[in-house]
Amino acid sequence: MSSGGTGGRRRGRVLGIVAGAVVVLLAVLALLVWNGVLWPNRLTADRYAVRGVDVSAYQGEIDWPVLAAQDLDFAFVKATEGSGHVDERFAASWAAARDTDLLVGAYHFLSFESPGADQAAHMIDVVPSEPGSLPPVVDVEYYGEFAADPPGVDELRGILDPMLDALEEHYGVPPILYTTQQIRADYLGDDYDRYPLWIRSVASSPDLPRRDWEFWQYSDRDTLPGYEGEEEHIDMNVFDGTLEDLRALTQP
Repeated sequence: MSSGGTGGRRRGRVLGIVAGAVVVLLAVLALLVWNGVLWPNRLTADRYAVRGVDVSAYQGEIDWPVLAAQDLDFAFVKATEGSGHVDERFAASWAAARDTDLLVGAYHFLSFESPGADQAAHMIDVVPSEPGSLPPVVDVEYYGEFAADPPGVDELRGILDPMLDALEEHYGVPPILYTTQQIRADYLGDDYDRYPLWIRSVASSPDLPRRDWEFWQYSDRDTLPGYEGEEEHIDMNVFDGTLEDLRALTQP
């Protein structure tokens, strides 16, 4: 009986050591993922040859020639939000990015609290209409209190539709819709298929047929040389097509 008790204690110690090692390993893996050293989507995203970033004031001052040299083909720069906010780095980033070989576009963060026509007018006031630039982007995602209490379908579409119409009339190309798979399913469905789709899916590959999206934001935990801001990471994206296909989307 004494030897059995000793063996049980020994097995318990071994199991404890194994369990502790597993916990440490999981913590290390979580830290590597959080810091972008490991990222589940990278291997899948590597299948796509056309790559780009999206940035805002959080990336701070950007050395665009340095950033553009990181095997990138396009960049989207945050311009506006709602009917009054302008990203403080937009003008500088837009001008400098356009001086590189990158294809450049601007994006607007949609507010659920102001009319779509007003938001479109705001973006049009801020973002130049320049031949060869990428279509304007409307970023549709939950924020603040709307994560717990989202708007209804008719309410959201009542804001989004006038904005899309006004932007297309002004810039001469259908705007790009940036959103999550959940919002697409809940609010957009197939009714907005005429607009290029930019899908955010950073935890896994998009759960959509490839023909249903043009852009995929696959990571928000990459780091690249060329920027200094309070946000150390940068969003990475791919385009489902060739560089010539991407050029075909640009403004006339």
